[in-house]
Amino acid sequence: MKTLDINVPEGVDVVTAEDAHTVASMLAEKVAGVLANRLRQPGRASLAVSGGRTPVAFFELLARKPIEWARVDVVLADERWVEETHPASNAALVKRYLIQGPAAAANFLSFWRAGMSPVDASADADQALAAIEWPLTALVLGMGNDGHTASLFPDAPELYQAMDVKRPNHVVTLTPPSQPHARVSLSLRALAGARYKALHLRGMDKAETLKLACDQLDDVAEMPIRVFLRLGLVVYWSA
Repeated sequence: MKTLDINVPEGVDVVTAEDAHTVASMLAEKVAGVLANRLRQPGRASLAVSGGRTPVAFFELLARKPIEWARVDVVLADERWVEETHPASNAALVKRYLIQGPAAAANFLSFWRAGMSPVDASADADQALAAIEWPLTALVLGMGNDGHTASLFPDAPELYQAMDVKRPNHVVTLTPPSQPHARVSLSLRALAGARYKALHLRGMDKAETLKLACDQLDDVAEMPIRVFLRLGLVVYWSA
């Protein structure tokens, strides 16, 4: 079995397995447990998830968990500014694979606002998300090979504002030149406070990126994932 041969920072745990499906199953079991534990108390639970190909199996497995989904608010860590009919839409991905079966009872809050600019939609979504539980009960992040996570891209002109935890915004707009679409994303303030934080990765390329991120934790502008490695989280990885 391939393992992560990386010296991770203190506070970072690593979970690996033989294959991606097993890792997705372990992550789904853990997140379901975190949500169920929160739901033993009055109130609601909140879950933020990421898009891309990697989390599809995790979504499908989590959706089947018999928790009290009607008391769970699901939000995206970030979204490309495209309609939900677009193949790049994270909202469409989450609706297709996670908001199904038992999890169809969850309250899913999309960032997309038809007819609005990304900036106006961010402000509107920020107000809508004020009603969910903060800090987030659980957060599942992904990571790009440039070290971005959510839509905290190294080349985004708005990166410093998005990572300024003194700003009150939970939702921000970013326009990284490296990307074909504008982005709407949870801010660092919104993401960093999550009670349970996981980073879900697949592939040796992501292992190499993670190693590079761990080697120089101080330069967070170069690789924003370093902020979360410094805060502490659980890495779920398969080759």
